[in-house]
Amino acid sequence: MKTISCMNIDESLLYSFGAEDRDYKKREAVFREEDHALYYFQISEGKVKLNNYNENGKEFIHNILGRKQSFGEAMLFLNQKYPINAICLEDSRIIRLPKNNFFEMITQNPDLSLEMNACFSQEIFYKLKMVQSLASENPMQRLKGLLEYLKSYHDEDCQKCFHIEFTRQQIANLTGMRVETVIRTLKKMEKEGSIILKDRKILY
Repeated sequence: MKTISCMNIDESLLYSFGAEDRDYKKREAVFREEDHALYYFQISEGKVKLNNYNENGKEFIHNILGRKQSFGEAMLFLNQKYPINAICLEDSRIIRLPKNNFFEMITQNPDLSLEMNACFSQEIFYKLKMVQSLASENPMQRLKGLLEYLKSYHDEDCQKCFHIEFTRQQIANLTGMRVETVIRTLKKMEKEGSIILKDRKILY
């Protein structure tokens, strides 16, 4: 069974509850760490990265999301400030629905609540799997855990067709490995047939 991606609510339903389109430029923030969660966000066009920085200014990228994917909705339920930034990687159009309207929508459409619970459960499951993989001393195990986590957010069912959007340096930052180790391990994974390396792209 294909895993459940993050939420993709029918756009006409969002608009019927008062959602609006917002255009963002490349590198513009949709929200920043410590902002209050005031909206449900869903990408209509473009790409958004979720990231933060450690005390030394080193970037940690949590995910890169694209068209018809949502982000940040968990904070609406927790009434917490965002622990991450959401930054546009390209010019983007994002649908945003005010928090109160969002809760009115899911109250009137209880099937959305069930879908959202499944989505949150899915995310927790794969994050735990990724953490388990990152605890391994085996570089290949670490990379496979990360690739499975990233792929869990997308709809591709085919083998070796999902494009990993991260650079080798970003993968190294995510896994705690050196770039040289990442490059060497990716070549081993290609040789064993679990990934395809093509024009600097990683297909999983």
